[in-house]
Amino acid sequence: MRLVKGAYAEPRATAYRKKAEVDAAFARLIRTALADSDHPAIATHDEHMIELARRAALESGVTPDRFEFEMLYGVRRDLQTALAEAGYRVRVYIPFGRQWFPYFMRRLGERPANLAFAIRSVLSEN
Repeated sequence: MRLVKGAYAEPRATAYRKKAEVDAAFARLIRTALADSDHPAIATHDEHMIELARRAALESGVTPDRFEFEMLYGVRRDLQTALAEAGYRVRVYIPFGRQWFPYFMRRLGERPANLAFAIRSVLSEN
């Protein structure tokens, strides 16, 4: 199971619209994935959700080798490194091929704040 918390423009009828609702739903799904899935992937750059996943795994006896975090290449490399050094599996992905630019533009178009997020992430790198 790959559980993704991302910035996507979805219809109101099928998605939570408020950050608090999204976070609460994602937290519930993290706990369910850790309890009921074989090697779930938790894909997010949200530090609060990552910390929640770490605590939930510890509380339920799920060891770091039984799940992984997934993050986009170049975004929060400091966090990726810290997780890996703490013994967690971290999968880093990068869009590639002929469609990488349309993918990038679609993501920006869905939520222009993605551009600010990416710029802040790059500028905050050591």
